[in-house]
Amino acid sequence: MRQPDQGRRVPSGYRTPAGWARVLRGSPATLIFVVLFWAAGALSGSFRSGPPSFLLLHVAATSRSVPDHWYALLLSAFWERDLAGYVVGTLVVLLAGLPLERRVGPLKFAAAALAGHVLGIVATLGFLAAARGLMGSWIRDLSGHFFLGPSALACAAAMAATAALSTLWRRRIRVVLLAVLLLFAMYAGGFEDLVRLGAAAAGGLLGPVLLGRRPRFGRPAVSRHEARILVALLLTVAAIGPVIAGLAPHAVGPLSVLKFLFTNIQPVDPAALQASCSRPADFRDCAAAQLQLRAGAGGIFMAILPSFLLLLFADGLRRGRRFAWAGALLIQASLSLLAAVTIAGVLLPPPGPGVPAREGVGGIELSGYSHPLSLVLPMLLPVFLAGLLLAGRNLFPVRAPRGTYLRLARRVVVALVLLGLLYAALGLALADGFTPAPGLLQLLADVPDRFLPLGFLVDRSPAFYPESTAAVVLYESIGVVFWAWTGFLLLRTFLRPAHGRHSADEERARRILKSHGGGSLSWMTTWSGNSYWFSGTSFIAYRVLSGVAVALGPPVGPRAEREAAFTEFARHCRFSGWTPCFYFVSEELRGVAGSLGWGSVQVAQETVLRLDEVSFRGKKFQDIRTALNRAAKAGIRAEWTTFAHAPIAVQAQIEAISEEWVADKKVPEMGFTLGSLDELDDPEVRCLLAIDADHTVHAVASWLPVYRNGYVVGWTLDFMRRRGDGFRASIDFLIASAALSLQDEGCEFMSLSGAPLARVPSSSPAGGVPAGSVSGSSAGSGAPAGSGAPAGSGAPAGHDANGGLDRLLDWLGAALEPVYGFRSLLAFKAKFKPDYEPMYLLYPDAAALPAIANAITRAYLPSINLGQGLTLVRGLLTRR
Repeated sequence: MRQPDQGRRVPSGYRTPAGWARVLRGSPATLIFVVLFWAAGALSGSFRSGPPSFLLLHVAATSRSVPDHWYALLLSAFWERDLAGYVVGTLVVLLAGLPLERRVGPLKFAAAALAGHVLGIVATLGFLAAARGLMGSWIRDLSGHFFLGPSALACAAAMAATAALSTLWRRRIRVVLLAVLLLFAMYAGGFEDLVRLGAAAAGGLLGPVLLGRRPRFGRPAVSRHEARILVALLLTVAAIGPVIAGLAPHAVGPLSVLKFLFTNIQPVDPAALQASCSRPADFRDCAAAQLQLRAGAGGIFMAILPSFLLLLFADGLRRGRRFAWAGALLIQASLSLLAAVTIAGVLLPPPGPGVPAREGVGGIELSGYSHPLSLVLPMLLPVFLAGLLLAGRNLFPVRAPRGTYLRLARRVVVALVLLGLLYAALGLALADGFTPAPGLLQLLADVPDRFLPLGFLVDRSPAFYPESTAAVVLYESIGVVFWAWTGFLLLRTFLRPAHGRHSADEERARRILKSHGGGSLSWMTTWSGNSYWFSGTSFIAYRVLSGVAVALGPPVGPRAEREAAFTEFARHCRFSGWTPCFYFVSEELRGVAGSLGWGSVQVAQETVLRLDEVSFRGKKFQDIRTALNRAAKAGIRAEWTTFAHAPIAVQAQIEAISEEWVADKKVPEMGFTLGSLDELDDPEVRCLLAIDADHTVHAVASWLPVYRNGYVVGWTLDFMRRRGDGFRASIDFLIASAALSLQDEGCEFMSLSGAPLARVPSSSPAGGVPAGSVSGSSAGSGAPAGSGAPAGSGAPAGHDANGGLDRLLDWLGAALEPVYGFRSLLAFKAKFKPDYEPMYLLYPDAAALPAIANAITRAYLPSINLGQGLTLVRGLLTRR
């Protein structure tokens, strides 16, 4: 029986009264706490304004609770400040307890909640004691704060319960929850914010322990798609934080000083401003008042304009947009520069004996940040984010269609000019509402100021001030309208389909590929990251890594031009100082290369089904027929679509299935010839879904087109993922269904792609099963059916003339089996009785093999870190 989907749909128990009753019965610890919570509030009369003063000392956790009132560390969870606090606290507890308590059990859930609550307070007290020397002003501000309520308890319980969830949803919930808690702790900085953060961290450590596992640390393996989401989330937190600090009346967190990059929002009387600016002695007050002049709703928006733009760019980063990456990097670099100016204004001595010293941006008072580290460290946050964006630049390759941002620039300039003229015209009409009344030249000179963020104008004294209501609305709203329109246009560029993102070279390569055709793997040459070399009506896709030009597949174009293209590309590489090699090529090109003195080594075996021979009849296809029959009984059907045209709910399921698969691995997601969600989002790529009557996607497989003379004659399997708790034989079902469907469409063949570092022994009959067995980690879990892995990563200098290199590759394939399951993947494909076609690596000189091996490894694993590399080594050393 199919298990309920974890983390995606609302469990069926929530849909009926009987279901709700089961949910409540499964959450006794949550319900008992709610009863005790309200009973304590009622008996102590705390609903009006919290516990009475004689009780507050014993139940509120403070920085002085230890050692005299240690019991308050636990009792503080059972009281709140007022009736609203009781209502909100109850909702928080129910939100965490009802869906999660059943996953770990009532006793473990209660233990994690109470222990996490106490440990969160203890950790906060320890942190305050340790940080007193570095951040004394912050610690002093917290000395009078106290903590009440179940919010920390709920955070600890939720974090602990995530240990029972799937890897993907465990990571997502933890990242979101910790990001929100860090946001409030670092910017608002209240005692209760630190307690909640400490409780969540404690719950995250307690969860695995209560379930009998050790907590795991280190950088998890994430896909490129998930990495974009995490970077976008971090940028969102960084954008919202200064706004919270700027608007919160008592923000004292260590990063609250960043609000001065935007400014505090306080209303200013124009008459008082004019008076203060007329006295040289009040220079600092004048500068600060100038900064606050646009303080209404429009002033607030202009003050947080960098945050507004960062939120827009965060959405673009989530979609992998290159322009969003460039825009976010520019803003962070600008904030870094502004931070440096702010630090200099505070830390450097006055410029001269007669010149007044300014503190902070626009003279904002920063004397509360007494220790230099309390100011310098927060100001390094924009620098850190800029460095993060630079390091992750390869995560954002999606470019908008040609001309998109040229059109955007024209529209923005037109809006700027029209709104500037409108401001000048209406300003003349409302001149009596300003003091003094401005003329046309003054209004035109003031136009740039209306569109700049608040905080960039601190050194300029306003020439006139709005006083009437109409003048104030005009003065404040003109910039808001412009940036709102600009933001709308920018967001539209991110929402436009990325299918027109290809460069001129990519478009030319696609036209050649469709017109003349190529091999079964040639569509991979159109993927992002490849460079193109053209010769007549042929092209070669390649990547230059560490001085090695790794060409993907044979030349694409007319068959008569392939040999010439091969030799010309090799000559081009030598002229450029590169070592050429051709990766994943067939026997035909191997013969051409051999005649020119090139060496070769077999790195994979492609599996091909001739569709005119497919019937899946007979005893040898019993497993395939069983998968088809069981899918029919379970109400699961195969449905063709493309990712772009699939419903949003289906896209979300495909993304979740893929991310869950990657999250369960200890090594990073591969690229090069292994497709991911990025390559799936292509209108030419077809997706076949295993989907049931409830629209639950159990598995997905993608198929790349194979062209010949302008027509699609076959399809190549690329992307395979299966839901962890879905229909077990879904991959078998999808491949068999695809074969029968494509046979009806009149296609000639279907390639199951290559199985790297795994080969059918030469003594085996056609269709024989290679060494290894079908394992759940490959066929059952949706192992990527791409055409390759870092096959050359272990190839030493030498050649295969004496069979030594072949034997080494056989050993390497067996050694890497526990990590990647290459041979199990080939064994799984063998059940379809395909034809086997060897795939080769061609190289000009055996001495170049170490460099070629390194380049191919980097092509597949460009972002592998030390820990993930050690995982691969451990897979080699622990092979049995």
